[in-house]
Amino acid sequence: MIPTLGIVGGIGSGKSLVAQAMRDLGGHLINADQLGHEALEQPDIKEKLVARWGKAVLDGEGRANRRAIGRIVFADPRELAALEGLVFPYIERCILEEIERGRANPGVKCIVLDAAIMIETGWHRHCDRIVFVDTPRDVRLDRLQATRGWTEAELERRERVQLPLEEKKHHADAVIINDETPEKIVGQVKDLLVLWKVI
Repeated sequence: MIPTLGIVGGIGSGKSLVAQAMRDLGGHLINADQLGHEALEQPDIKEKLVARWGKAVLDGEGRANRRAIGRIVFADPRELAALEGLVFPYIERCILEEIERGRANPGVKCIVLDAAIMIETGWHRHCDRIVFVDTPRDVRLDRLQATRGWTEAELERRERVQLPLEEKKHHADAVIINDETPEKIVGQVKDLLVLWKVI
């Protein structure tokens, strides 16, 4: 059976970089964040978003405005739970479909699930092994300031709704250190996949 490898870590830790390295080595990549964006565009889900929060959660073209939704849900745990109730079932269905699609492809060496809140949602139960991407907080904050314009307060606000990093790390079968260059990541990923006899 082709193994499913889950990738977890802090916000801005470089999970996508690890996932990309695994894909380059023969992995079938499933990006849960991307599936979350797709979920918001499903007509039935979008209808429920508007019913709960009004048309302000849509942009001028009638698409879901993720920033507007984010401002609402990250300010109130009840609203966040409501959003999760709308989109998580769709995301999980897509994950399971993608796992099957990957396993049906003879060229695939492993399935790679990149999902920031994998442990919180229970999606890790679909994985055979979990990899934790360990990155110093100051490095993560620098990246998030450069790429998303986040402040330290914004990072703290987002992290509060996720499990503590030590708890995520506790679930991991392996740790990849991301504190230097992308080349160092690729080397660690390759070594890990060799160790696990994936490649």
